[in-house]
Amino acid sequence: MNTITAYHISITGVVQGVGFRPFVYNLAQRMGVTGWVLNHSGGVDIEVEGATATVETFITALELEAPPLARITSLTKVPIDPGEHTHFEIRHSEAQVGRYQLISPDVATCPDCVRELFDPADRRYRYPFINCTNCGPRFTIIADIPYDRPNTTMHIFPLCEHCRAEYTDPTNRRFHAQPNACPVCGPQVWIDESTNYESQITNHESLYATPHLSTDTVFAKAKALLLAGKILAIKGLGGFHLACDATNAQAVRLLRKRKRRPHKPFAVMVATMDAVKQHCEVPPLAESLFASPQCPIVLLERRPNSPIVDEVAPNSHVLGMMVPYTPLHHILLRDVGCPLVMTSGNLTEEPIAKDNDEALCRLAPLADAFLLHNRDIYARYDDSVVQIVQISAPESQRIANCELQITKPSSPLTLHTSSFTPQLLRRARGYAPMPVQLPFELPQVFAAGPQLKNTFCLTRDANAFVSQHIGDLETLETLEHYETTLATYQHLFRLSPERVACDLHPDYLSTRFAWQFAQAHQLPTPRPVQHHKAHIAACLADNGFAPEEGDVIGVAFDGTGYGEDGTIWGGEWFVGGYSGFRRAAHLEILPLPGGDAATRNPWRIAVAYLYALLGPEEFPAGQFCPAEAGLIRQQIAHQINTPLTSSMGRLFDAVSALLGVCHTTTYEAQAAIELEQQAFSAWRAVLAPHNHSDQSFAYAEQGIPSPYPFGFTCDNDTYILRLAPLFSALLEDIARGGDIPQIALRFHVTVAEMAIQVCEYIRENTGLNTVALSGGVFQNSILLQLTVSRLTAAGFRVLLHRQLPCNDGCVALGQAVLAGYGQ
Repeated sequence: MNTITAYHISITGVVQGVGFRPFVYNLAQRMGVTGWVLNHSGGVDIEVEGATATVETFITALELEAPPLARITSLTKVPIDPGEHTHFEIRHSEAQVGRYQLISPDVATCPDCVRELFDPADRRYRYPFINCTNCGPRFTIIADIPYDRPNTTMHIFPLCEHCRAEYTDPTNRRFHAQPNACPVCGPQVWIDESTNYESQITNHESLYATPHLSTDTVFAKAKALLLAGKILAIKGLGGFHLACDATNAQAVRLLRKRKRRPHKPFAVMVATMDAVKQHCEVPPLAESLFASPQCPIVLLERRPNSPIVDEVAPNSHVLGMMVPYTPLHHILLRDVGCPLVMTSGNLTEEPIAKDNDEALCRLAPLADAFLLHNRDIYARYDDSVVQIVQISAPESQRIANCELQITKPSSPLTLHTSSFTPQLLRRARGYAPMPVQLPFELPQVFAAGPQLKNTFCLTRDANAFVSQHIGDLETLETLEHYETTLATYQHLFRLSPERVACDLHPDYLSTRFAWQFAQAHQLPTPRPVQHHKAHIAACLADNGFAPEEGDVIGVAFDGTGYGEDGTIWGGEWFVGGYSGFRRAAHLEILPLPGGDAATRNPWRIAVAYLYALLGPEEFPAGQFCPAEAGLIRQQIAHQINTPLTSSMGRLFDAVSALLGVCHTTTYEAQAAIELEQQAFSAWRAVLAPHNHSDQSFAYAEQGIPSPYPFGFTCDNDTYILRLAPLFSALLEDIARGGDIPQIALRFHVTVAEMAIQVCEYIRENTGLNTVALSGGVFQNSILLQLTVSRLTAAGFRVLLHRQLPCNDGCVALGQAVLAGYGQ
């Protein structure tokens, strides 16, 4: 006789909006158990009753067979008395005060919905808002939890009879798919070509009125506009895009002029994976990323015969490629039949527009027409950006790599199966708001983040909720976006911070906001955290590095961060862990005439470094204007607005200008990026015939140029890298007419050699063998490959960022960890 067993089961994680309840219901039907399942504000609860062996199999299957988008973080079961249940049912959701749950990011259109979208016999044929339990909008439409339709922006669209039948059928793919809709009952699209936007905005109802044109007519007009060279503002999933024909140089130049973005590369969207391969080299990992639920922008090497015009990505061998991730984009790209520039709908440095009235006002000077719809966006989200790097290392070495979620969050990619690894450059749609799982619990901390590439972080238990990419906190509009997003996270995840962390720089907008936040909520004084120490702490937390694993060597290379000595840091080596870090080494401190003005004019940095290191007589003829260079030298001599810096980013800027690659910039890190592009042709020639996984790494044997010389001194147990030998050798190469790509590559090799030599010195003195790499300079794929190869060949364990960018998008996590650990 079978023993009857019953349990009450509580599950937390991403278990709402991912088809978990219908999965549980159908599993129960299949196994013949009774009970119920319901959503609540903290997750999912289940009661199950049946034969003991069957119930145990049922519980095991909850984790093993969970839907692809589900992520179970905890499952607890408590025995209860059997005999209460006669069948299995799905109960209504419950709101529970103080409870919180994880919320799924938005999900790219699934293959089933794409098939239906282009099936003339399907009732959702060419319907631009088709979705199901496995795909569609999530976080961008949620106003509250539990995740039910009344708590989303879909609440204004009553379901028709057919959609309601799907919605209430537990065996249907659209059971409780909250955005479920069809052409009869759901959102609609229309084209707006008028220019009298002010009158439309005053008549708010017209912005959401049911359009009179058919969907086919709307997309036909959009196609005609784009092929005529016009710029179209398109309302998407988390905000607006600005689109134009990527094969039309005049259209791209016009978009650059209107957007005030003269050089920074644009992303390009094409209809299919086959179309991506027509324009770029596509490794298998890239195909996996494009087919993933996250479907980010992926940087790929462009093919020389691609018709995409050079104006899309000036001075670059790579293109940021996208494939459609919403049904609206699927229809548009197939109809237009050519690659489209698809860039964020904003003026440079402003947040992406998300509402119809906002877009009609803010984007009117940029767009010739608008492709609008009436499904509101609750949370503003940019596209995520990923690059793929090839890292060669001995198989015996452990490398913690970018474990981007390619299939489901619990199945990360590991470097052991391939030399290719993904690296996040911008974390937004598809990845946020999934938290970073910490190796310890923290009190509730609000970390305000940095000034540039801002994200904030909120912690609760062992979850660190790092926001989507906010942007540079330099405008009122971006600050408003920051505050709105912070309020959304606090509300949805039921967060009430107990302490506040911020950057050490007192004048950053994020720092000022942190102080205001603490005062308004009567919290203790914010804890200032040094920027680069936050970088390394973030890398440790990003890897789940446990405190008991001990201290590490941290290498933080980036452009700027306020140092504890009042100088600008950015070429740093640390020793320490979550309890704190000691500055163990840094680049030589050099003048930065004009501060921010120098970062926009790298030639100033080159002149300053040559003057400070080699004296006024060492100056390459014809490279810079003598009169202007003379003024810079006077500015340095008299110490007029000349802060001091140890920044690795500024060193890249100086070399870029010295080689004539980039004298002035129009976007952050342009000089360094273009220097990497110069080095790429030489680097590609090296990669082709050689295998860099050999432990006995020898530059000449590998076809890699030897590093330039540099020096060391020691000051109070701190190593200082001296750069005069480097610049002397650079000038010699320039004077003899050396090949610029080869010189650029040799400089990259030199920086990697700096990293390894200092780490080896520190290991000799401390015995530490784990190295954490962070900072925006490590977005340079050549430098990253060289550095990791050298470190692993020397026997180091290397930690790279896994879930967050290595740029300033990770800093808030490090602030939160250093402010909250041990408290």
